[in-house]
Amino acid sequence: MAITRDQCRAARALLEWTQDRLAEVSSVSKKTLVDFEVGKRTPYDRTIADITRALEAAGIEFIPENGGGAGVRFRDRRTAGART
Repeated sequence: MAITRDQCRAARALLEWTQDRLAEVSSVSKKTLVDFEVGKRTPYDRTIADITRALEAAGIEFIPENGGGAGVRFRDRRTAGART
């Protein structure tokens, strides 16, 4: 599943991560991340995968578009209090 720019921003907000932190953890340049989140460009599939993996490793679960809209949540309650 390819995440949207809104899901990326929401996941960072849940984790209380800055763009710098996500860029560091995902090994994606901050410029690429900023451009993605503001809708300036769509990164390569492998770059989206790197961002997704970093956020999922931190406890985020992405909810696909299922008629109710795509979403983001913590994978479990324990993760909600363990922001890194």
